[in-house]
Amino acid sequence: MKHSENQSRVLIVDDEPLARDTLEALLYREGYELLFAINGIDAIQRMKELAPDVILLDVMMPQMTGYEVCQYLKNSPEFRHIPIILVTALDGSDELVRGLDAGADEFLSKPVNSQELRARVRSMLRIKIQYDELGRTLHLRELLSNMIVHDMRNPLAAILLYIQLLKRKGNLSADQAKYFELIHAEAQQLSTFLDDILMLAKMEKGKLILSRAPVDMARFANDLLPKYTDLASSQGVEFVFQHLTSAPPSISLDANLMQRVIDNLISNALKFSPPNSKITLCIEYPRQRTQQNDAPILRIQVMDEGPGILPEDRERIFDKYEIVSMKQAGKNQVGLGLAFCKMVIEAHNGHIFADNNPTKGAVLTIEI
Repeated sequence: MKHSENQSRVLIVDDEPLARDTLEALLYREGYELLFAINGIDAIQRMKELAPDVILLDVMMPQMTGYEVCQYLKNSPEFRHIPIILVTALDGSDELVRGLDAGADEFLSKPVNSQELRARVRSMLRIKIQYDELGRTLHLRELLSNMIVHDMRNPLAAILLYIQLLKRKGNLSADQAKYFELIHAEAQQLSTFLDDILMLAKMEKGKLILSRAPVDMARFANDLLPKYTDLASSQGVEFVFQHLTSAPPSISLDANLMQRVIDNLISNALKFSPPNSKITLCIEYPRQRTQQNDAPILRIQVMDEGPGILPEDRERIFDKYEIVSMKQAGKNQVGLGLAFCKMVIEAHNGHIFADNNPTKGAVLTIEI
């Protein structure tokens, strides 16, 4: 359907032809592009094609009432931003409450007053225009953020390469070698952080596809141990690995993403671990696939001996929006790494949660 980009589109949904004609006559001179649907089902089926800016929705219709249509649209991520004006001949607070519960933005009573109708439509169009402008601004900001992250990766990769080249040349004093290791660790952490940002963006847009394959967890963990042991040792922390119970032959996982998750959990534990403390990585298998019970197939725990996590923060630390609020409140140690972990684990149909050690420190647990 061809229309002007600057012309607002008003969808009139009513099963009565006379009611549709009446609303059309009242709005004809307003310069809107008027669209029509003969009932709620017709409107829902044609929403993508019609792409309205405002919907005038009759309440009393066969097959699907206006309340039901409104609730359906407001529950849809694709259409919930479109303002809906319910047009009803019913009277009483119960009907008003029902409309509000369904998600209606405005109401009109029949018979419709022409001035009130035009004012309500103009008001809803202003809201829609503001929403669209905000959406464009956020989209532009997202594009710029992704460009900046991508552009940062190239110089950072060069920094990591030059550090490796300088280390290979040798002739470094003990202090110089120590500082090179610290610089390398910080640069590597920044690289991981940038990767997490890009991965989060992909996951939110549904563009991340898990590359699942059977993973031998014993071999998987043993390949990671030297890295974590050295990393902990460089900060004066002891790293302990516990592999409990006999492992199943393999577990279907995206090994690369799971490694990144464990990297984040260990890095998070190191942030809060004082010198001469201990970090424990524990992997166990509460049940075999052949067993019929509610226990998870895989449980991974990372335990530290730091200050622990406040009860009110145990859910918030996995939510990227809450993380922003926590940073604004001065909790500077909170980062996006745990939000990344949550999204990866949920993509594996598992869950991740935080608790405190009975003695001291925090425990982050993954169950799949």
